[in-house]
Amino acid sequence: MSLIVAGERSGVGKTTITLALLSYLKWQNLQVQSFKVGPDYIDPMFHQYVTGKSCRNLDPVLTSEVYVQQCFARNIQDVDFALVEGVMGLFDGVSFAPPWPALERFAPPCPPFLRGVEDESGRCFPDFASTAHISRLLNVPVLLVLDCSRLSGSVAAIAHGLISFDPNINFAGLILNRVGSDRHLQLLQNSLKFINLPILGVLRRHQNITIPDRHLGLLPTDEMPDLDNLINDLADLAKTCFDWEKLLPLLKIQNEGSQHFLSSQVPPNNRIHFPLSNVKNIEKKKSQFLIGVARDRAFNFYYQDNLDILEELGAKIVFWSPLKDENLPAGVKGLYFGGGFPEVFAQQLSANILMRKAVQKAIISGMPTYAECGGLMYLSQAIIDFNGKSWEMVGILPTTAVMGKSLKLGYRQAITNIDTPLLAANTQVYGHEFHRSELTEAPPIPLYKMWRIDEDKNRSKATVEGWNFYQLHASYLHIHWGSRVDIPRRFINNFE
Repeated sequence: MSLIVAGERSGVGKTTITLALLSYLKWQNLQVQSFKVGPDYIDPMFHQYVTGKSCRNLDPVLTSEVYVQQCFARNIQDVDFALVEGVMGLFDGVSFAPPWPALERFAPPCPPFLRGVEDESGRCFPDFASTAHISRLLNVPVLLVLDCSRLSGSVAAIAHGLISFDPNINFAGLILNRVGSDRHLQLLQNSLKFINLPILGVLRRHQNITIPDRHLGLLPTDEMPDLDNLINDLADLAKTCFDWEKLLPLLKIQNEGSQHFLSSQVPPNNRIHFPLSNVKNIEKKKSQFLIGVARDRAFNFYYQDNLDILEELGAKIVFWSPLKDENLPAGVKGLYFGGGFPEVFAQQLSANILMRKAVQKAIISGMPTYAECGGLMYLSQAIIDFNGKSWEMVGILPTTAVMGKSLKLGYRQAITNIDTPLLAANTQVYGHEFHRSELTEAPPIPLYKMWRIDEDKNRSKATVEGWNFYQLHASYLHIHWGSRVDIPRRFINNFE
């Protein structure tokens, strides 16, 4: 079994609770695998820092429902415990009609008050890719976190509403977070005694245990020199705040049972066999191509599955730093720039003239290059930071990235207008946007025509985006390759 940490909304403390649980398990020298629902990059960094294992994203929009099941089953095979951190509130998802066959038995039932108001995806409320959806897909019980800081008796109504909303979801128990005095706890317990769920943890208001954040969420782990102290504090907190006698059996992996459930619930034409790899054995090659992946404090938004697939297809990954290195790694045949925070480190990136010139020379010479979001910004003429200061960048793209207050956020559906090193023209992809920068110039021949996934029936609202110069594919769109091995395969084929 495993558990999925959920909340009634964002900000209830899911990440803190998750890290506390993971920290305690590691303190006990137990092997634990973590997962994160949704497209987030930063929360998984904290998971990996604690567990020593790459956290895996579970996102059926960026991949598929079947892939989510595959990913979970594949990564729990060699561990004793597993924990999934949810996203936003328990039922917060999107309205989405996937192009692949949906696993209808994992759609939520319509409560009586919502019957007859189904959306175009056939669902009565939009919870695709929600924590609840993942719980149903994996048959993983929910550990429900409740923020009790501003209520007492009403906590029972909130808990009852969430627990009764979808009878297909199993609940393991409750975590009461931000509890004040002993009297406050007593009021909460009295209110919840009629809810048929155990209280598996109580966390008091600990003002000294906070994770700093900024404009795109939590501060990444690479920028937190005191992170070890925070993790130790969370482990100490977890020793006394959770009912481990009840929690440990719930977190313990039962591989045979999990595999049987996942394989038996999928229709025969979608049956999965939980391969140890994302790539068929016949496709695997002996490593023969070096690909330089930019990774440092400025560029650290990568899905581990993407890196794994590149290696399985024959690439050997070499990490390098646009901040500190003076030249590209010797022998690289391609470059991969993930997202991150180039705007925060714009001065240092700009000061590294030797590296900027090396990257520019490599791209102009025709080296296949993939750049997402922050990588795109680095390849522009300049970044204008939040203070209005301009910092010179690589200069491949004839545009400037300007930081602003407006946040572009959400799932996108896109179709390519042209051939690129990663995608052929007229190829459909699903991705995610998450940035506060805007470009001063539009691409002369846009790479994508793009719209929100809930606007598929109204493509008149489509925007254009993305750049393709030389052998460069640069875009704000973050893409997970888990169910689209054709994308990295085409990328690597350009190395030959």
